[in-house]
Amino acid sequence: MPTVYLAAEQENVLRIHWDEFTFGLIAFLIILGVVYKMWPRLTKALDERADQIEGGIARAQKAEAEADEIRQQYREKLEEAHREYAQELEKAKEQRAAIIAEAREEAQAEARRIVDAAHAQIEADRQQAFAQLKGEIGTLSTELAGRIVGESLSDSAAQSRVIDRFLDELEQSEGKQQAEVR
Repeated sequence: MPTVYLAAEQENVLRIHWDEFTFGLIAFLIILGVVYKMWPRLTKALDERADQIEGGIARAQKAEAEADEIRQQYREKLEEAHREYAQELEKAKEQRAAIIAEAREEAQAEARRIVDAAHAQIEADRQQAFAQLKGEIGTLSTELAGRIVGESLSDSAAQSRVIDRFLDELEQSEGKQQAEVR
């Protein structure tokens, strides 16, 4: 019996098992039918996906172009803002210079006015002092002349002449002293 057992074990490996073949063929045909039925949907889905990818690339390129355009507009606006800032800064400098010049002119005019007012006040004070001194000198000279002459100069005309002559001599001597100082 051992030989029979060997014969059964050595069965042909290349032999076709018709039941497995039939089952495999039916399964293959079903899968092929399903793929055949699904093929348009599958290709449509793949085409849509390819369109989406290409559209996405086109949209990305378009968005990149728009971004470049916006970036360029931003740069132009920024450059324009820098130019406007420089212009405003220049205007401010000019205004500052004008304000300083105007303030300087006003200060000089005010200084001239103050100096002129001071000169006028000094001249008024000098005239007042001169008039006061003239009166006092006149009185003193009249008394002195009266003592020298030995009589009273009560006549106002005589007093005026004496006073005027004395003041003229005083002014002449004062002018000579100032000429010698210079």
